Amino acid sequence: MPAKKSVPAKTSASAEKAASAAKSAPAKKAASAAKSAPAKKAVAAPGKKAVAGSAAKAASAKKAVASERIAPAKPPRNESHTALVRRARRINRELAEVYPYAHPELDFENPFQLVVATVLSAQTTDLRVNQTTPALFAKYPTPEDLAAANPEEVEEILRPTGFFRAKTKSVMGLSKALRDDFGGEVPGRLEDLVKLPGVGRKTAFVVLGNAFGRPGITVDTHFQRLVRRWEWTAEKEPDKIERAIGELFPKTDWTMLSHHVIFHGRRICHARKPACGACPIAPLCPAYGEGETDPEKAKKLLKYEKGGFPGQRLNPPQSYLDAGGIPAPPLGAPASTPASPEPESVPAAPTSPPSAPPAAPAPGSPSRGTG
Repeated sequence: MPAKKSVPAKTSASAEKAASAAKSAPAKKAASAAKSAPAKKAVAAPGKKAVAGSAAKAASAKKAVASERIAPAKPPRNESHTALVRRARRINRELAEVYPYAHPELDFENPFQLVVATVLSAQTTDLRVNQTTPALFAKYPTPEDLAAANPEEVEEILRPTGFFRAKTKSVMGLSKALRDDFGGEVPGRLEDLVKLPGVGRKTAFVVLGNAFGRPGITVDTHFQRLVRRWEWTAEKEPDKIERAIGELFPKTDWTMLSHHVIFHGRRICHARKPACGACPIAPLCPAYGEGETDPEKAKKLLKYEKGGFPGQRLNPPQSYLDAGGIPAPPLGAPASTPASPEPESVPAAPTSPPSAPPAAPAPGSPSRGTG
């Protein structure tokens, strides 16, 4: 009996060895895997580090490019009236630094010349008007002279401005009204000016602000375009735009505000392709990016003195000349630069030489530095 019991003991011992061997096999595999893992990691680490380094360089390069771009100033969705006033006035202050020489771009020596020139500027450039009016005023220097003129002779002089028959009727009509109703003098009140043939609120404010020193907002096409781009107002009718913008600025700023905005619209913030990349107020503009943002390409879009071209006035104020502005050439004379800022398609008419300026300019005239 004792000999028979020893056999199962041996069997159980071998079974235990087999079980322990089976248990130790996964442990050995895990240990060997753990040992080999650092080696594999050490081999893979340099490659991953290089990839991470290149990614970091790419990210920093993108960041550098992004920092060079101008971030447009988007106004808040529910901008308060106070915030709008502050934003609008800041833009005007910036424009005042860019255009300290801003002025009316029509040549005139007295209120009569200014009201006539402003009426003629409809549907044409100020440059064309300035090239045409010297002959007109040399022949008809007063309202009485123009009221008694031969319409056909006036039409021939005004032909280069376009719509010359309608404009002849307007300027002769307002001259007759000045002669008959105002003693040959241009009135200095809005309600009187708008009664003259061809004179609306825009023309009246031009005359009041620049010939009489009385504040007014000139809502021309440039002004309308820019105030909507800057989100100062969403109005589209000139009268409503005038009222909306008038609420944002004190009356004392109205005339120069008009000059600043119009100057900027003619030189940089154009209708078709604004020169966003060369715009000094780009960081303040909600519409940044509508035009060319590349600085070099944008510089080629600049007009007038900003682009090195002649201005619109034959006799600009001294402040404009001091700022590097170039006078416009007389009608029929070659420009002083190879290219003209605004191509002219209307045929030129022969004119007499410009009349000599008077010894004492009228109050409010740009020649006295107040325009």
